[in-house]
Amino acid sequence: MKSKIIISSLLCGLFLAGCGKKEEAAAPAASASAVATLELTANDSMKFSVTSFEVRAGQEVHVILTNIGNMPLAAMGHNWILLAKGTDPKAFVDAAMNAAATGYVPAAMADKVLAHTKLLGPKQSDEIVFKAPAVPGEYTFICSFPAHFLAGMQGVLVVK
Repeated sequence: MKSKIIISSLLCGLFLAGCGKKEEAAAPAASASAVATLELTANDSMKFSVTSFEVRAGQEVHVILTNIGNMPLAAMGHNWILLAKGTDPKAFVDAAMNAAATGYVPAAMADKVLAHTKLLGPKQSDEIVFKAPAVPGEYTFICSFPAHFLAGMQGVLVVK
């Protein structure tokens, strides 16, 4: 009887040791392909809930923007726009003022936009997925609805 218990204990120990090795091998693969998720809200006070976010160069980024405000789209719409490095955000929003038909994303400056959500009304959400820039640095994100950038609705995506 004693030998059965010892053999059972050994087999059980070998089984558990094997399981541990499989888990260790799977963990690095999962972290190597991790997606950076940025969930942020926009509100009637013209503020993003997150103003700084860090990612790795070339990493896949998933942005989820939710407008938690109550004011109508025409009065308080929100979007999230990631600008190319070196883009003057003030010049961009000045051009955006005349781009209501395109969700305040001016066609003449489309080459300055790395990623963007659609313009959202109250209680709406939008999700986008894109690759982070390959060049490390700080990239400005803004809401381009008129006056929102000037009220402080901006942030930075830090690419390491």
